[in-house]
Amino acid sequence: MAVRRHRRARFHKKARISRESSEGDRSEFLAVRRQAPELDFDGSFPLSVTPFAVDLRYVIRLPFGWKFVLVLPYLFFWGYAGKPVVNHVLLKEKIFSVIENQGSPSREHEDEASSLVESPFLDENGPADEKLERCHPNNVLLKVFMYDLPPEFHFGLLGWDGGGKSVWPDIRTKVPNHPGGLNLQHSIEYWLTLDLLSSRFPDRSGPCSVVRVEDSREADVVFVPFFSSLSYNRHSKIKAHQRVSTNKLLQQKLVRFLTAQKEWKRSGGRDHIIMAHHPNSMLDARTKLWPCMFILADFGRYAPHVANVEKDIIAPYRHLIKTFVNDSSGFDDRPTLLYFQGAIYRKDGGSIRQELFYLLRNEKDVHFSFGSVGANGINNASRGMHSAKFCLNIAGDTPSSNRLFDAIASHCVPVIISDDIELPYEDVLDYSKFSIFVRTSDAIKKGFLIKLIRGVSQEAWTQMWQRLKEVEGYFEFQYPSKEDDAVQMIWQAVARKVPAIRLKVHKSRRFSQFNIRK
Repeated sequence: MAVRRHRRARFHKKARISRESSEGDRSEFLAVRRQAPELDFDGSFPLSVTPFAVDLRYVIRLPFGWKFVLVLPYLFFWGYAGKPVVNHVLLKEKIFSVIENQGSPSREHEDEASSLVESPFLDENGPADEKLERCHPNNVLLKVFMYDLPPEFHFGLLGWDGGGKSVWPDIRTKVPNHPGGLNLQHSIEYWLTLDLLSSRFPDRSGPCSVVRVEDSREADVVFVPFFSSLSYNRHSKIKAHQRVSTNKLLQQKLVRFLTAQKEWKRSGGRDHIIMAHHPNSMLDARTKLWPCMFILADFGRYAPHVANVEKDIIAPYRHLIKTFVNDSSGFDDRPTLLYFQGAIYRKDGGSIRQELFYLLRNEKDVHFSFGSVGANGINNASRGMHSAKFCLNIAGDTPSSNRLFDAIASHCVPVIISDDIELPYEDVLDYSKFSIFVRTSDAIKKGFLIKLIRGVSQEAWTQMWQRLKEVEGYFEFQYPSKEDDAVQMIWQAVARKVPAIRLKVHKSRRFSQFNIRK
């Protein structure tokens, strides 16, 4: 429903402000109370835990000042008793957050923030002993079992060699380098695997949305660490001594391995995560492994039953241009109205680029030209996007491209002309707050697009520009990962799919409990 709502907002911007009522807060408190082992059935703390029993239902109704006075002695008491307050009594943080939030003003962009998955973790500035417990499997959003595939499927593709002694590199000592260049835009496999490998480090500095577990029966999902995009980019050509490319051989090996595993058989592959971000990756294996959850750039080259928005995840590209750090440029500081630089002549849905080129090439303050990563192309694009108010993101051979995420990193308001595009995290993120969507049929009408863009007021542009600076972190890949960056947002998107996966798996078992031979 959220995805459909945000899609409608692409072309019809309406203000939506959601406010939680006090009755909603009370319902949330009661739900948490039922989960907390420290609370008696009537809602009060037992005498064995507190110096005196207080019914929290009455505390909630008091003014904020009285709530603080009543709660403070409990904190001193537990601290004096030598029991960690957070670990012992505040195990469910919502018990006291409900009290605080009743007197708190609503957060800025409440309609966005309330949709995002609430972080279940402790404050990063908490005591050191609390940090060591943050990545315990019981405290995380998502528990993941990862296959120990041979290095040829992952870091071996980067040139790392464990010498037969280890499947995984010791990333505490040295993280294998990614080859960079154009390979970077489809590098989600690299960042997600690193995050999983580091998830059980006791001194981990990053957030703990996900943790790797050793027993697959404890896991929410099963992660397949095959760097399929890198395999396609570097090993899809048949070499002189080969009859089949290395990329194709690895896919064949992967299919044989996965379909033989008890984890795959247990769920029919429905709870398995396979990364295939490059549109041409996993070409040979995708139709054999399609019950899994794919992490993709878009659905442009997939049959609907193989990949779709209901079961799969759309992840962002890693942007190639430089992030606009300390951007204080205003409307008048960006002289270019509309910017596009890239391949103009494309096939399939990308033919619109050629049509727009002829419509816009003579417009003043519009930059529309051919460009590539060669000949200093990335640096030129960085300067161009940083000095433009609006940046065109037009469908190419596939519905998506890295250009959208380059625009976000540049704080250049994206103008998206791609009718079939699917966007990362759109169930929790409203792109219409920082992007302009134009239907292809409208964009190719003479004068329509340029009139639309020139009609955007300075105030409206500034609001979208400010929102871009707020959301840009959701699209940043890095190691170690940081709170709500691209890595964590992808894990959160996976976690939102888990209930649907469980439903499918449970339904598939309805008639398999007892088998009677005919």
